[in-house]
Amino acid sequence: MKLLLAIAPERYRDEELNVPRKIFEEAGITVDIASTAAGTCKGMLGATAKAAMTFDEAEPDDYAGIVVVGGTGSQDYLWESKRLITLVRAFFEQGKVVAAICLAPVVLARAGILAGRQTTVYRSPEAVSEMTKTGANLLDIPVVADMQVVTANGPGAAAQFADTIITKLEC
Repeated sequence: MKLLLAIAPERYRDEELNVPRKIFEEAGITVDIASTAAGTCKGMLGATAKAAMTFDEAEPDDYAGIVVVGGTGSQDYLWESKRLITLVRAFFEQGKVVAAICLAPVVLARAGILAGRQTTVYRSPEAVSEMTKTGANLLDIPVVADMQVVTANGPGAAAQFADTIITKLEC
């Protein structure tokens, strides 16, 4: 089984990538990292990760799900990424797991898949506005799963977020 992890090229949240990636790999799940550009991506806290591909190169048929990592870079690079939004919609329409943490659930909202769904997000004014205007039902809890959609509100929820994704993959 393989997951696609989507990160911003800079200022992704280190723990929101590294904690789930470790949990996925320990569970025997392979991960590929994609970003707006291939190569070294820089985290908010100094970590680096290698994006093996761009979003344009990623194919939903190759993966069981997509996980969009948050951090301030997600607002700057991922919220507006038409290709990432298209990928999220494709994963969703194929009934695959679609997950996002911190500020990244806005990507799911912009993909049009959160209307009427229970969800959570890091509560910045911009993120809350984006989520509510697309009809998402925001809950103030760390992790929310609604059908195959999993959202989390920040780095403190990273391990629970990963565990919930694994549970959804096993369904």
